[in-house]
Amino acid sequence: MCGIFAYINFLVPKQRKAILELLINGLKRLEYRGYDSAGIAVDGGNEDPEKTEQRQTRIIKKRGKVKNLEEEIFTQEDLDFDVEYETHCGIAHTRWATHGVPNAVNSHPQRSDENNEFVVIHNGIITNYKDIKKFLESKNMVFESDTDTEVIAKLIKYLYDNRDDENITFRELVESVIQQLEGAFALAFKSWRFPGECVATRRGSPLLIGIKTKTKLASNYVPILYKDNRGPELERSFSSTTDFEVVGEAKEAEFFFASDASAIIEHTNRVIYLEDNDVAAIREGTLSIHRLKKEQGESMSREVQTLKMEIQQIMKGNYKYFMLKEIFEQPESVINTMRGRLNFEDKTVSLGGLKDHMNEILRCRRLLFLACGTSYHSAIATRQLIEELTELPVVVELSSDFLDRHTPIFRDDVAFFISQSGETADTLNALRYCKSRGALTVGITNTVGSSISRETHCGVHINAGPEIGVASTKAYTSQFISLVMFALMMNQDRLSFTTRRQEIISHLQRLPDMIKQVLEMDDEIKNLAEELYQKKSILLMGRGFNFATCLEGALKIKELCYLHSEGILAGELKHGPLALVDEDMPVILIMMKDGTYTKCQNALHEVVARKSKPIIICQAGDDEAKEKASRCLVLPSCVDCLSGILCVIPLQLLAYHIAVLRGFDVDCPRNLAKSVTVE
Repeated sequence: MCGIFAYINFLVPKQRKAILELLINGLKRLEYRGYDSAGIAVDGGNEDPEKTEQRQTRIIKKRGKVKNLEEEIFTQEDLDFDVEYETHCGIAHTRWATHGVPNAVNSHPQRSDENNEFVVIHNGIITNYKDIKKFLESKNMVFESDTDTEVIAKLIKYLYDNRDDENITFRELVESVIQQLEGAFALAFKSWRFPGECVATRRGSPLLIGIKTKTKLASNYVPILYKDNRGPELERSFSSTTDFEVVGEAKEAEFFFASDASAIIEHTNRVIYLEDNDVAAIREGTLSIHRLKKEQGESMSREVQTLKMEIQQIMKGNYKYFMLKEIFEQPESVINTMRGRLNFEDKTVSLGGLKDHMNEILRCRRLLFLACGTSYHSAIATRQLIEELTELPVVVELSSDFLDRHTPIFRDDVAFFISQSGETADTLNALRYCKSRGALTVGITNTVGSSISRETHCGVHINAGPEIGVASTKAYTSQFISLVMFALMMNQDRLSFTTRRQEIISHLQRLPDMIKQVLEMDDEIKNLAEELYQKKSILLMGRGFNFATCLEGALKIKELCYLHSEGILAGELKHGPLALVDEDMPVILIMMKDGTYTKCQNALHEVVARKSKPIIICQAGDDEAKEKASRCLVLPSCVDCLSGILCVIPLQLLAYHIAVLRGFDVDCPRNLAKSVTVE
C-alpha cells in the first residue's frame, strides 16, 4: 500500500535532472505498491545551489501512473535541470488511495502550508487523524486535501512554530510528531528549514535504508541512540569509529529510503531494515538511528545487511508483463524453495529455520495457519496433507476474520503466519495476538527482514525471488512446497508413513520438469481464453486437494480480469451453486485421479445434465472427461497432494490471457496493491 522512496546525496555532486531520474526510477520499481497517483518533492527554483538557505521545496504531483508524473516533471519550463547539488534531499511517493480519491491534491507529498515548509510522504493509515485535524483547525490551519496524511505535515509545522527550543533538530521535531500519531505508518520528511536533511520512521509499515559510500564500511552495526521521557541520552550516537562519519573531514555518502529493496538494489546492496518506532535521521552525511525509549531486551544496534537480490530479478527481460515472467519462473522458483532442504537421495527434509524448535512443535496440541488471500489458499491447499502426516488438528484462518473474534489461543499451540511480503497488516496483528498469549509463532515469508520474519520465533523463507506482479503466482507455489516440506519433516520418524513420504519426495524431485510440461500448454490455454474472455462469470469446481486450487484460480480471474468468478467445493454443488449452471455458464472442473475422483464424476454428471459443457482439467487417460468436456487440459500424472501445483498454473495463465484480451494492465490491477499494510 503506497511506495516510499527518498534519495539523499552528501558531497556527491548530482544534477537536478539526475536526481529527478533517480527518484522516478525508484518509484517505477515500487509502482506495484500503488499506482493511483504519484509525486515528488525536491529543491526548487534555479537559485545558487550553494546557498542552501535560499532553497525552496518544489512539489510536483500527478494522478495516474508514474509515467504520467515523469511526463509532467520534464515539461516544467521553469526548472533548470542542469543545476548541480553537492548535497540534496529528494522524496517521492506512489499512492494507493485510502483517504481521498486519486487526484493531484490528495497525492503525496503532502505539505504543511503554501510555502511547502514541511513535506511528508506516508504509507499506512493514521487512525486518530480526525482528532488531530480538529485540533489544528482550531488553530486556524486550513486543509486542502481529504487525506489523513496532511495532518502530519500540518502538525509538524505547528510544533515547529510553537517550539520552546530555538535549536530543535529536525529529528526531534519528527519524534514529537510521531508521539501524537496512532495507526500504522512509514514516513519520510523533508523541509527547506533543514536543507539536505531527511528523517524517516516506521510503525507497522515497511521501510529500509540503502547505504552507498566509496570507502569500506568499518562495521556492520549501527548503534542506536535511546532517549527517555526525561531527556537524557542513554546510548552513544555516532563516533569517529562508526561507518558513516569521519571526524575532521567530510565523507562522501549517498542514502536511500524505500518501502522495498527492489527500489535500491540497482544502487547499493547494503541495507538496514528499520524496526517499529525507529527514527532514522540523515544530516551532513551521517546516519543515526534513534528510539524514544528502550524496550526490555532490545538490541542496541541495527545490522547493515547485504542483499543477495540481483538486478536481473526485478527486470521484465523479454516478457511483456512481470506476471507472465513470474509464471514462467516457477520451475526455477520451486527448485530454489527446495534447495538445501530436501535430500532426494536419502529422502529427508531439513528446514533450518525450524530445526531449533522442532521438539516444541512436535509436542504441540494444535496447528494454526493464518493468512490472507493467496497465502490463505496455500494453507487450505496443504491442510489435508499436514493433517495426514502430523495427525494433529489443523485450523486455517483468514487473518482478518480471526482478529474480529476473541479466538482462544493456548501455550501449546503452534501458529503459522503466511505472507509473501511479510508485512500484511492483518496477519501481522494476528501474529502479535497469538504471541502475546504464549503460542509458538512460525513465519512463512518471501521477504528477508520483513516484520513477520523478525517478530516470529522461527520460520521458513520460501526463496521464490522478487515478485513484482500484484497477483501472486510463484510465491503461491513456493508457499505450497514449503508447507509440504514442513509436513514431511514432522513425519520423518514415522516408519508407517515411509512409503507415502518417499512417494511425495520423489514427485517433488520431478516437479520442476512437470511444471515445464504444463507451461508448454500456454498456446492451448490462450485459445481457451479467447472463448471465455467475453463471458460475465466463470465457475471453478473441485474437491479434496484441489478445492484450494479452485479458490486460487477464481481469485486470479477476479484480480486480473475484473470478471466474476467463484471457486466452489464440488460436494456443495447440490446445496445452492447448481442453480447457476446452464448452457451459458462456463464451468471449469478439476478432476484428478485421486481419492475424490468418483465424487468429482458425480459433479460432472450433474452439470452436464444442466446442458453445461464443462472445461475439465484432468490427467492423461481420462476418457470419460474427454467425452463429456467441451475442452480438456491434460496434465502430467502426479501424486495427489502435489496436483494442486500443476493444476493452478493453467488457471494462472488463463487469468493472464483473459486480462490481456480484455485490455487490462496485468501487473497493476485496479484498486489493488501488492503489499497490504493496512487493515
